[in-house]
Amino acid sequence: MPHTLASLVNHTALKLTVLAGEERLDVPVRWAHASELIDPVPYMEGGELLLITALKLDAEDPEATRRYVRRVAEAGVVGLGFAVGVNYEDVPEALVEAAREQGLPLLGVPRRTPFIAISKAVSASVAADQYRAVTAGFEAQRELTRAALSAEGPAELLARLAAHLDGWAALYDASGAVVAAAPDWAARRAARLSEDVARLRERPAPASSVVSDTDGDDRVELQSLGTGRRARGVLAVGTGARLGTAERYAVHSAVALLTLTTERSRSLQDAEQRLGDAVLKMLLAGEPDHARAVAGRLYGGLLDAPFRVVVAEPVAGEEPASSGGASPARGTGAAGVLEALTDAMDSAAARTGEAVLAVPDAGRLIVLVADGGAAADACAAYAAEAEARSGAQTGPRGRSGRRETANGGAGVAVGLSAPTGPMAAANAYRQAEQALSVARRRGRVLVEHEDVAAGSVLPLLADDAVRAFADGLLRALREHDATGRGDLVASLRAWLARHGQWDAAAADLGVHRHTLRYRMRRVEEILGRSLDDADVRMELWLALKATAGGPAD
Repeated sequence: MPHTLASLVNHTALKLTVLAGEERLDVPVRWAHASELIDPVPYMEGGELLLITALKLDAEDPEATRRYVRRVAEAGVVGLGFAVGVNYEDVPEALVEAAREQGLPLLGVPRRTPFIAISKAVSASVAADQYRAVTAGFEAQRELTRAALSAEGPAELLARLAAHLDGWAALYDASGAVVAAAPDWAARRAARLSEDVARLRERPAPASSVVSDTDGDDRVELQSLGTGRRARGVLAVGTGARLGTAERYAVHSAVALLTLTTERSRSLQDAEQRLGDAVLKMLLAGEPDHARAVAGRLYGGLLDAPFRVVVAEPVAGEEPASSGGASPARGTGAAGVLEALTDAMDSAAARTGEAVLAVPDAGRLIVLVADGGAAADACAAYAAEAEARSGAQTGPRGRSGRRETANGGAGVAVGLSAPTGPMAAANAYRQAEQALSVARRRGRVLVEHEDVAAGSVLPLLADDAVRAFADGLLRALREHDATGRGDLVASLRAWLARHGQWDAAAADLGVHRHTLRYRMRRVEEILGRSLDDADVRMELWLALKATAGGPAD
C-alpha cells in the first residue's frame, strides 16, 4: 500500500500531531521534502509532504501565510509539516487557519523529531512499495507464463491477467477481430473499440494508446503485438484506474507472451511459404498425388475436401482501404492491400482451425481455401466491405445477390473459382483468372466464376479494343447511311434480330420485304462479306451490340 499522511501520523516514533485537514490524511505521500524557500513550487512535482520551520516565512502574517499555503496546495503538495519549537515555540494560528481554509493537512513536528526521520520513513515505505510491486509483477509473470503454456493458451492467459488487474482483457487478431476475452462479457465491450484498434494497427509495432470506453467508466489501454512493421494482434486491458507498477509489469509480461504465441518465427514462415509454393505448382502441373505427399499434415486436409482457388491483384494506383473488421491497413500499395486480404483469410481460418494455402506470385496472390469455409467467407466479407467503402454507384445484382460496384476505392480485384478438387486444380486456377479479369473489367472487387458462367457475355464487350473493332467493321455502313441513301445499319440489326426472317424483319422496319432484301445485298457489297456465313452474322451482331448507343444507333 502507498504511504499516506495517516500512516505517518500513526508512526509511533515520529510523534506527529494533526493540526488541520484531518479529513484528508488518506492521500498517498510520494516524498517528504524540506524547504525554507518563500516559493518552493518550482521545485515540487506534486504529492510531497513539505517540511518547514518558517525560517523566511512570516507565519504570523495572515495574508502572507494564506498566499503561501494556497500556492503550495495548488502545486499538489499533499501536506505541511511544521517544526514546533525551532523558529516558533508554537504553531502560528495564522498558519493553522490558512491550512483549514485550503483543506490542506497540517502536521505538527516535535523538536525531537528531525525532518530526516520523516524523510527516511517515507523513503522506506516507497522502497517497500516498489519491492512489493516488483515481486508481485514477477509472480504475475510466472503465473501468466504457466497460463500461456497451458492447453487453453491465450484464453487462459487473458483470464489470469484480467483477475490480476481486477478488470478485463481482450485479444484481437491481425484483422482486428476479437478472438478471446475475459471475463466473457468483455467481448461485447472490446468489440466497440474496433476503430481504435484499427488506428493502432496502422502504426508500426510495438505501439500503444489509451482510450475511453464511452459506455462505461473504464480506462482502456491498447498494446500492439509484434516485432516488425506489421502488428500481429492487439491486447486491450480495461481497468477502473491507472495501472500501478505491479499491474504494469503484468501487462508487459502478457504483451511479451502473446507476441511469442502470435508471431511465428521468420524461418518457420519461410519454410511454410516454400512448402505451399511447391504444393501449388504440383497441383497446377497436374500432379495431385505428388502434391498430397508434399502437403503432409499442414495442407493435406485442405486437399481432401472441395476447395476454391482465389486469385487477387491490386488495382493500379489505389491504396488499401481501412476497416474495423478486415482492415487492409498494413502498408501501402500492392503489398499492403494483398497483406490485408491474406490477414483477413488467415485470421478467419485460424479461429476455426482450417488450413489456408496462400502464395504470393509476381505481384499477385494465389490462395487455396476450403469451399464454404471461414476463409472463403472472410474473402467475400472483405470484398463486400471494400465495395461498400468505395462509395461508388451500385449496379444490378448478379446471380449471387451482390451488386456490381466500382472498385476504385477498394485497391484490389479478386477472382474466385468454382469448387474443385486436386485433379482439376489447373482448371480452377484458369476459372479464377477469368473471374479476376471480369472483376477488373466491371470494376468489381470480387467476381465468382459461377457468376460469369451464369451471366451474359455482353458485358464483356465493354472493352476499348472490342469497341474499336466494331466501329471499324460498321464504319462503311454508317458512312453510307450518312448520305441519306438508306438505313443499312438499322435494317441489318432488324434482320439479324429476326434470324434472317424477311417478313418479320420488314414488318419491324415498316418496309416491303423486297426493300429489305435490296438493303441486305447492299450490306454484302459494301462489306465484301456474305451474310450466309454464320461467322459473319455473329461478328456483325456482336459489333452492333458493342456499339449500341453510338451514332446512328
